Amino acid sequence: MDHMLQDPTFWVATAFAAFIGVLVYLKVPGLIAGALDERADKIKADIEEAEKLREEAQKLLADYQKKQRDAQKEADKIVTAAKEEAERMAKQGEQRLKDSLARREKQATDRLAQAEAAALDQIKAHTVEVAMAATRQVLADSIKGKKADQLIDDAIGALPGKLH
Repeated sequence: MDHMLQDPTFWVATAFAAFIGVLVYLKVPGLIAGALDERADKIKADIEEAEKLREEAQKLLADYQKKQRDAQKEADKIVTAAKEEAERMAKQGEQRLKDSLARREKQATDRLAQAEAAALDQIKAHTVEVAMAATRQVLADSIKGKKADQLIDDAIGALPGKLH
């Protein structure tokens, strides 16, 4: 036994057994297990919280994506409506221009016709005046006396009715 007391392995084994005994006596394994259980529960709660946050983030992402799609559809509708309105306004403008040009052309044609009629009336009036003057001159030069006066008066009276 003396030999055993001098062996360092014996003392290490005895110290180890005493240390384990003290730990068991002080209920350290239970405290360690409790601390580990608390740590595991906290980690589990953190994981559950992280999963909830992830699910909420996915829901928010889905909502924003839906809103973005809806906004894009609305923007497409607005652009389409604006294009249709622009086309309609262009057609209306084109039709108004055509109508305006037609009115102006008709006005120009009417003015031209009026000017032509006025010119023809002036030419007729001038022709009548020239013809009457020429007739007066011819008759005055060729016929003399009372008969000439009578013929001239009759011709002058009948001339305007024949020329119009």
